[in-house]
Amino acid sequence: MADKKTMTLNLTEQEMTVLEELAIKKDLSKTAVLRQALKLYQLVDVRLSQGERMFFENGDKEEKMELAVL
Repeated sequence: MADKKTMTLNLTEQEMTVLEELAIKKDLSKTAVLRQALKLYQLVDVRLSQGERMFFENGDKEEKMELAVL
């Protein structure tokens, strides 16, 4: 297993609430939720940096919304 590092993360009350709700909803630890979020952000960053475009699609209404990340 890879060496692990520890960090302190300061979140607002609202951010912590979102993190706790996601952890409960997904039956994961808060650390696992943050790890998944980091992996997803990395994937999005790589794809967008390669010039790809990403969309969310509502299949029922045939609506599309492009993902924009700064």
